[in-house]
Amino acid sequence: RKKGLASADKKASRATAEGRIGSYIHDSRIGVLIEVNCETDFVSRGDIFRELVDDLAMQVAACPQVAYLSTDDIPKEIVDKETEIEMQKEDLLLKPEQIRSKIVEGR
Repeated sequence: RKKGLASADKKASRATAEGRIGSYIHDSRIGVLIEVNCETDFVSRGDIFRELVDDLAMQVAACPQVAYLSTDDIPKEIVDKETEIEMQKEDLLLKPEQIRSKIVEGR
């Protein structure tokens, strides 16, 4: 168990710069876009990873706890909280404030 935890700690600092974006639309009412990251492009191009991303998108669409169907339905305080979290992400910290705001808005 200790060896496993040590191995996991080493892997935790690795960058996950590759991945896939999957989508699923159900009855033209609910649409899901999901991003799943991995360490290498070799993994992201694999059939198993592609199937995983597609299955995850379908599971999110089928989830009964989905609270919002439109971005207009999300309360302002939740949007503000998520915006603040995004603004503090490591990849944006060195960018100018006005550029960070535009990137976060796009996300």
